[in-house]
Amino acid sequence: MSWLQLILLSLVQGLTEFLPISSSAHLILPAQILGWPDQGPLIDVMAHFGSLFAVLLYFRKDVADILRGAIDLLQRKLNTNSALALNLILSTPPALLVGFLFAAQGWDDLLRSALIIAITSIVFGVLLWISDIQAKSDKPVAELTWKGAVTLGLAQSLALIPGTSRSGITMTAGRAMGLSREASARFSMLMSLPIIGAGGLYATLKLITADASEQTATLGSGLVVAALSFVTAYACISLFMKWVGRIGFFPFMLYRVVLGVALLVWYFA
Repeated sequence: MSWLQLILLSLVQGLTEFLPISSSAHLILPAQILGWPDQGPLIDVMAHFGSLFAVLLYFRKDVADILRGAIDLLQRKLNTNSALALNLILSTPPALLVGFLFAAQGWDDLLRSALIIAITSIVFGVLLWISDIQAKSDKPVAELTWKGAVTLGLAQSLALIPGTSRSGITMTAGRAMGLSREASARFSMLMSLPIIGAGGLYATLKLITADASEQTATLGSGLVVAALSFVTAYACISLFMKWVGRIGFFPFMLYRVVLGVALLVWYFA
């Protein structure tokens, strides 16, 4: 793999993982359009963990509250922190179960199609914008119920389809349930912690079991990918959380529609 490919992949991972535009789509498309080789499990591991540490650092206060809330849950104490921890726990299993099913059946590879990405980019981009402009309230994360958390978890499982966007579909569901833009984005980011962690562990397992001949990158290049993914992801999260309340989701919907249309033209041409 060239350094250009490694740098672009890590920048794409960091910039798109937490924006509602689908990181999986942007990681799949360069290989399909430019004919690049697959990056291999080592790069997947490093890119995932770079993004994971960015979320942990930016939301360190929330993470500390969740850990305290988990302890309170074990002690049967009900408070804001324990409610946040419980909601995060309830929102996680659907995506993990669907992800395991997809991987076991090989469906994740079957769906890596530019045509599917084009369709999902347009459809779910428009749904994101509609849910935003039709939201009838702006509730904080503290008002999220356990039923709402389960709903967000079910929505997150749809992100296994490339082009859907994990953050995009969860923010869509959050706005549809009346959460504010900031609250939808915040809980979506927190939901990413166990999912990205699980994805990183899965990539680590692939790395351990892969033949040496399948490795297309070295540990040094992997560390570069992790560092670039971390820096770009942290900057992206910071800017997005500051701007989303003002700009809304229209720019992301517009980008997704343009991307989807361009992919349809390229695919059928």
